[in-house]
Amino acid sequence: MTNHYKHRHGFPYDRGSADAYYGRPWDPHYWSEGSYHGTRTEMKDMTPQEIVDYTKGYNECDDRKNWGTYYYEERE
Repeated sequence: MTNHYKHRHGFPYDRGSADAYYGRPWDPHYWSEGSYHGTRTEMKDMTPQEIVDYTKGYNECDDRKNWGTYYYEERE
């Protein structure tokens, strides 16, 4: 994947960072036409570089969604 598309919305790096941000498990994938648009490509159909890009996005995300105390209180 070229650097031009590396951070494009819905592509592997973007999906990896979004999954980490929202506290979702590591699950390499991407969307062909942006997040939740087009076809979802699963890890089994990704190239090794796309998996590397997803993983890099996942690992480089140093921010996490703050769900607040209300979110957790409602779940208890």
